[in-house]
Amino acid sequence: MAASKWALIRPFFLILTLHSLAIYLFTRGFLLTRTELSSFSHCSDKYQSPCSIPSPTYNANASFFGDRPSKSGSNGQCWTRPAVDRLVIIILDALRFDFVAPSFFFEEKKPWMDKLEVLQKLASDEGMSSRIFKAIADPPTTSLQRLKGLTTGGLPTFIDVGNSFGAPAIVEDNLIFQLANNGKRVLMMGDDTWVKLFPHHFNESYPYPSFNVKDLDTVDNGVIEHLLPSLLRDDWDVLIAHFLGVDHAGHIYGVDSTPMIAKLEQYNNILEEVVQVLKNQSGSGGLHENTLLVVMGDHGQTLNGDHGGGTAEEVETSLFAMSLRNPPAPVATVLDKNYCQLDLDGKKICIGTFQQLDFAVTMASLLGIPFPFGSIGRVNPELYALTGRTWETHNQCAEKLGSHSNLESWMLNYVNNLCVNTWQVKRYIDLYSITSVIGLPAEDLRYINALYSQAQGSWLDIMKFALYSENGTHSRIIDNTASVLQRQIDAYSRFLEGVAELARFAWTEFNLMLMVFGLCVMLTALCVHLYSIRTVHALCKSYYPFSGRSASLRILTVTFFVAIRAFSFLSNSYILAEGRVASFLLGTTGILNLWFSSDTGEVAVENLLFLVLNIIIRFGMESGLSKETIGSGSSIVHSFGSTGIEKGWSLKIGLLELLPILALSILVVLIYIIISRNSFWKRLKYFYTMGNILCCMLMSVHWIVESNIIGASEELKNFGKTFAPRIIYSIGLLHFVLLALSLTINKKYMVPVSNPTDALAIVATGMLSAWSSTILILLGRQGPNVALVCILGAWCITRLNWAAQVDAESGTATGPISNPMPVLQWSLLAVCLFSYTGHWCTFDGLRYAAAFIGFEHFNIVQQGILLAIDTFGVSHIIPVLSIPFLVISKHQISKKKQPDGLLFINLTQAFLIYGLITAFTTTLTIICVTIQRRHLMVWGLFAPKYVFDVLGLLLTDVLICVGSLFYY
Repeated sequence: MAASKWALIRPFFLILTLHSLAIYLFTRGFLLTRTELSSFSHCSDKYQSPCSIPSPTYNANASFFGDRPSKSGSNGQCWTRPAVDRLVIIILDALRFDFVAPSFFFEEKKPWMDKLEVLQKLASDEGMSSRIFKAIADPPTTSLQRLKGLTTGGLPTFIDVGNSFGAPAIVEDNLIFQLANNGKRVLMMGDDTWVKLFPHHFNESYPYPSFNVKDLDTVDNGVIEHLLPSLLRDDWDVLIAHFLGVDHAGHIYGVDSTPMIAKLEQYNNILEEVVQVLKNQSGSGGLHENTLLVVMGDHGQTLNGDHGGGTAEEVETSLFAMSLRNPPAPVATVLDKNYCQLDLDGKKICIGTFQQLDFAVTMASLLGIPFPFGSIGRVNPELYALTGRTWETHNQCAEKLGSHSNLESWMLNYVNNLCVNTWQVKRYIDLYSITSVIGLPAEDLRYINALYSQAQGSWLDIMKFALYSENGTHSRIIDNTASVLQRQIDAYSRFLEGVAELARFAWTEFNLMLMVFGLCVMLTALCVHLYSIRTVHALCKSYYPFSGRSASLRILTVTFFVAIRAFSFLSNSYILAEGRVASFLLGTTGILNLWFSSDTGEVAVENLLFLVLNIIIRFGMESGLSKETIGSGSSIVHSFGSTGIEKGWSLKIGLLELLPILALSILVVLIYIIISRNSFWKRLKYFYTMGNILCCMLMSVHWIVESNIIGASEELKNFGKTFAPRIIYSIGLLHFVLLALSLTINKKYMVPVSNPTDALAIVATGMLSAWSSTILILLGRQGPNVALVCILGAWCITRLNWAAQVDAESGTATGPISNPMPVLQWSLLAVCLFSYTGHWCTFDGLRYAAAFIGFEHFNIVQQGILLAIDTFGVSHIIPVLSIPFLVISKHQISKKKQPDGLLFINLTQAFLIYGLITAFTTTLTIICVTIQRRHLMVWGLFAPKYVFDVLGLLLTDVLICVGSLFYY
């Protein structure tokens, strides 16, 4: 008996091993990080460039670059002349573009628009020195990657997403390092991710924990406490203030919510005070005479408040810049090339475009420090034009070129900056191509080199002609100075844009050999899977005959459905619509069942109920159920105020709050009925029953306290929000441990059962009981509704196809291989529930708030476990552990006693078929990302889909292995 058991279990562990090896190899080849060079920029590096300005003691017999000083000149200039003395950077995390841009730039005004009025007013009243930009981030839009991109000027690779919760220190050259290394004093306050990325670079810092997304105020209040007093101090050069309230409000409540609007209004008040302090100190000799204020977001967010992907809402954020030193009137010729409209007062507001890739090099240029070595951005012309000092003539070349107008002086200064910018990017690309494992495509490099040679060659010709003539006297270029400089700006811009395009296309180094090896191992695992199914099926033939044509038709039908879903992953549109595709296929299987049953003249009620449930799931996907149900309670807190039910209460809102509790009550009754029907040892049965009822009561307390529909003491609130969830987690763990001990000690605590079917039902019910309460509370108020849909869907699936599950002649329960349709429906239902609960296969589909239910402080292990359970609970954990009920239902309706061992053979078939469906779709995902590895959406969509699918496959394999040890 033991040998038979292990013979059935052994393939599960072999398949898990093969899948792990395949995923490891493919991931090593596909998700490689780019080569991070250890080189750093230094002030002295500039004199290796063709952009050095000859010294006044120029000697015609010396090199064209003239005598170079050994270090920076006495005027403090390093690579570029400093254009600002102080820099204030205020980051509003997850700042959408339409949070800042005036509403008349959009087709329809939304409630969250026009809340940051102070920025709009400044852009309108002081358009010469203030400007709003649409800032474009590069996906994936997770916080770590955006901060890394902003400070290094590079394109962080996808693999960095894994470090978003445990940010490692940045070791490559970056803006913060250059500030500290060149004597700039940096003050930081807010999000503690900064001190993790740059642990030794700040002169002073006030970090606050950032991962409790339910906490909207701690970080912001800490920033407010230090921001305004710090603006009056003179012991810093760069101030960084990172607010998190908008990001957290979006994660919990969504964009269109009362807490979000309240946060935006709070920020508007803060920014008004900041601007007032800066203006008061901006007079001649004042503390902020030449200060630049930058208010920006690191990324955007969807209407649901999520981010991480590459949609327009996520990559489009805002940047507002204001110089305290006004530029001259000709600045309009640079700035007014943007999209402009008139506001209600008839004043013009213009919106510029800014690539976040350009942030590091632009700030370094304005501050006069070396550009980060790995930066591939371009000094943004509009930001460079906002500061007054960039319009001043300050070198010998301006005089020689005959540049007398303000515009020509600015253009020459900007050309000098672009010259250094271009040279820096070119030397980085050259070194990267030499030192990296694979490098960049040779054809693209030739194109880039040609652009560089053209740009630098024309500039050298201009400089030579301007600086000396044949007889040694200097001549002037009097005519067409502006047009000559504009052509040079265009030449440099073409090179820098070409490099950025090349980097976005081919930044990650794919190791095709490892990818192919991984794919081959994955295909081998599929062959082992099929062979195992065939071997187990051969054992079944000794119990009942294969039903020939009808069974073959069912197998072909199921194969066709699985293939349709798997091949749809080749399209990015179908990946985004994965839940809807699964719902369509699930509904189609229901229609097929209805059609087959109509041939017999009987239409079972389960067929109709199954189709109705599919419609409910479909509408649930469209309505964004997850965000609404999780956020509803806390939104009501803001509506009710502190007095609870007496203030702002309405019958409709009350019913919405009580509906989950009502659904939970129905769920308690169903759980009691299911458990009471099983032959548990009496005490164990009562323990499981009382444990589940207690968990449901604690969930009700938790939701009621969070919704604030009744007045509650602080002690009760603390218990409901913190201790009630922890007790639920503990009860679930205790259920699992008790079940494991019961099975280990020869079922000492269980009444002997009459047949293996009852024993399997007992263990399966215990497993689901151990996991269900934790999953329910993590799902939030939608949990009971989801559980009811799941239970009713499972009931319909187990009752449908019963006629095909029992051999008509022998009365013996046939195996799942004869009719795999229920297993397919089980799998499709799991996919539908994944989308129904507000998840999707991108990182903005993660519901971070669930990780903090019962906890206020971040711990990567406990929050990671809770987030994983919430993400994969109803799509993997519950479906896999409940597969035994597909087999149990067939054996319970069989007309005669089942042969010994048949139950577990059928269960093995069900596990293998379910695993094969998951493995096949994952294999197609791997093939898809291999084909689409150069696709524009590879990091924003295809790579996240790959990560979710392979993690889901490994989790499925592990659950099948664990389940087999418990169930067999």
